[in-house]
This record gives sequence, structure tokens and C-alpha cells, in this order.
Amino acid sequence: MLAHEADVSERHLAQIELGEGNVSIVLLRRITTALNIPIAEVFTADKPNAEAEDALRRVLERVPGAQLETVVSRLRREFGENDLARRGRIALIGLRGAGKSTLGSKLAEDLEIPFVELDQEIEKDAGMDLAEIFSLYGQTGYRRIEKKTLDRVLREHARVVISIGGGVVSEKETYDQLLANCFTVWIKAHPEEHMSRVVAQGDFRAMADNTEAMEDLRRILEAREPLYRRADVQLETSRETVLQSFLKLKQAVQSSEK
Repeated sequence: MLAHEADVSERHLAQIELGEGNVSIVLLRRITTALNIPIAEVFTADKPNAEAEDALRRVLERVPGAQLETVVSRLRREFGENDLARRGRIALIGLRGAGKSTLGSKLAEDLEIPFVELDQEIEKDAGMDLAEIFSLYGQTGYRRIEKKTLDRVLREHARVVISIGGGVVSEKETYDQLLANCFTVWIKAHPEEHMSRVVAQGDFRAMADNTEAMEDLRRILEAREPLYRRADVQLETSRETVLQSFLKLKQAVQSSEK
């Protein structure tokens, strides 16, 4: 995927990764743009605590998947100085059709706190709709505006429910910021339900001129799943009513406050 996005052969990319191939500044910029990182980051020296971070990463990699959430919760309780403030903000992530807007607005109403659709706030800040933003500034420009808008929303709201576009997990700095400042819930569903719900809303763009839309959706979910799993909670909404999913979400939020 990286080779495709950076317009470089997989062989050349592998040689660069191994330190065996020459790379021009132009090609390096294409690669860092595809990775959504500043070009300067590839020249940054190792951090002083890099060895300790690597050791911690290796320990976490050996933790069974079923116990990983418990380990993360313990670490946050022990070292998360802003954990109480973080849980005042609830962020719902996931692909379109999972139920973020519906569940988020109901949860905000129940908790009597504001509900924010980040995409709508991005449009307000940019003074244009999302399609125009992508047309004028591309993916990189959109992600830059997204981060600035998220910064503002976090500054303005100590307690809030935020619905965020599914692609935020691909932007490491923005996603890390979200996880550090919000109790994050991955609203998930089977690919078929994602698609059927979007179509039921009257939006047929996902299917337009794309006979492989469902397969594309499955690939996106598969690629992003490890990132979505970094959320505090995973909430499955497949084959459930809105009320059933809402009660599960409310219970998850209440449990986090204990």
C-alpha cells in the first residue's frame, strides 16, 4: 500500500528500508506524505528513552489479547494524570454506518452535555464542505484542518460527546491526541451492515461505479482494525436495535467512571 501511495516500486522501497538504496528528496517527500508524517521526522535522532519504550513494547506484545485491555487500564490508572478529565470527553470512532451519530446524540442528550460532529466543525472552520476541502487541499490538507479543529473542540469542551470520521486513526499524531484526551469507543459493525445503513440513509455514493465496494470496505476494516483496537472500548452494533446499542454504550461509559 505504501509503495502504491508513494508511486515507487516495492523493490525500491524495500531497498530504501534496508538502507541499501538511494533516495532523493522528492521521493522521500512522496513517502513521508503517504505516511502522513513530516519529512523532518525521518531525520530525528532516537529519543533518550527509546530503549525503555522498545522494552515496554516487547512486553505488551507478549500479553494475551484478552488481557491487553486490562493491562492498559492499569497503566492508565497508575500513570494517567489527566485520566479524570479525559473521561469527561467521549469520542466515538469507526466507519460510516456504524451508528456514531445516532448513538452519540442520544448519549449526549442522556448525559446533558454537548454533542459535536467533528466533520461539521471542520466544514465550519474551513468555510466549505468536505468535498471541496478534499478537492482543494487533498488528503494531507484535510488531515491538517482536522487536527486543528480537534484541538479547538478539546479546548472548548471539558465534557462532550464527539463523533469522529473513521480515517482519524490513520493520522498518528491526531489519533494519539484523541486517545490522550478522550474516553474513546470504537463503534463497529459487520461490513454488510455498514453498507446497508449508509444506503438506507439515501447515500449511494459508496456503491456508485464500484462493483467491488464491499470488498474495498472489508479491506479498509481489516487494515484499520489494529488501530481501532487502541480505543478504550469496542462496541458491536451488528444485529442490534438502536436502544440495545445505546444501553451498551451507556453502561460502558458508566463503568469507566468507577
